[in-house]
Amino acid sequence: MQDIIRIDHLSKSFGDVKAVRDLSFRVKEGELFAFLGVNGAGKSTTINILCGQLSKDSGSIRIDGADPDRNADQIKRGLGVVFQTSVLDSALSVRDNLESRAALYEITGAEFRSRVAELSELLELDELLGRAVGKLSGGQRRRVDIARALLHRPKILILDEPTTGLDPQTRKLLWNVIARLRKEENMTVFLTTHYMEEAADADYVVIIDSGKISAEGTPLELKNAYSGDFITIYGIDEDTVKSLGTDYERLRDAYRLSVPDTRAATELIVKHPEIFCDYEIMKGKMDDVFLAVTGRKLTGGDEQ
Repeated sequence: MQDIIRIDHLSKSFGDVKAVRDLSFRVKEGELFAFLGVNGAGKSTTINILCGQLSKDSGSIRIDGADPDRNADQIKRGLGVVFQTSVLDSALSVRDNLESRAALYEITGAEFRSRVAELSELLELDELLGRAVGKLSGGQRRRVDIARALLHRPKILILDEPTTGLDPQTRKLLWNVIARLRKEENMTVFLTTHYMEEAADADYVVIIDSGKISAEGTPLELKNAYSGDFITIYGIDEDTVKSLGTDYERLRDAYRLSVPDTRAATELIVKHPEIFCDYEIMKGKMDDVFLAVTGRKLTGGDEQ
């Protein structure tokens, strides 16, 4: 896969605050790319630079081969963006919001009606088109935000905390839509999220802290590097667990053992087959990775 976003040595400061410091990474065409960091880490600053809403201090950016400083209009036509805060006009109907946005891309008349019909089916908007945005629930509004970003069939969809505060049903719908578009249109998705299970499904993850990259890799690579494995074992007493000589914690009806990696788990099980009659092995989660890398848990909220 070729690079669709290339960032090299990007830096941006606000007075004495260095929001982004010498940031370099690649996003491959068609992949789900997760960009993680605590509030104030520099995620939104980076996204705003990518979208042309902020100027960079130094470094270079290429989006689908184009330079934002020279080809801003071309790049914007290839980007769809869903910001943390909805940019819809609350007083207008859903249809009017979509129509005014589509007009910016010269999507009018029959072409607009056809595209709205497609998106309405995809995002279940039929019953909402005539309603004022201000009357919608958070989940309904977010579906319209996604539709707005997809009107012009972007090659890259930037999702900045797209599912924060949504109910599980709406979150599932949105991810089903995104998965379908990635499969059918090879759309690239650039994601920031506070839900680590969403990051765990990414093709590649970059974790930034204080404007710099702290870790990057596939979810599996990061789990192997920054988190051990866990063996949950059932049907034994605590004295038996202690005899294994590993760190453990007591659960309601089991014990969870901490081991460095899958190899260590296998060696322990092979050495004590009489103990491991009922057990399961799990890798650490992305939450464990993030905590190990940054020393902090990832929580929701606004950032600079």
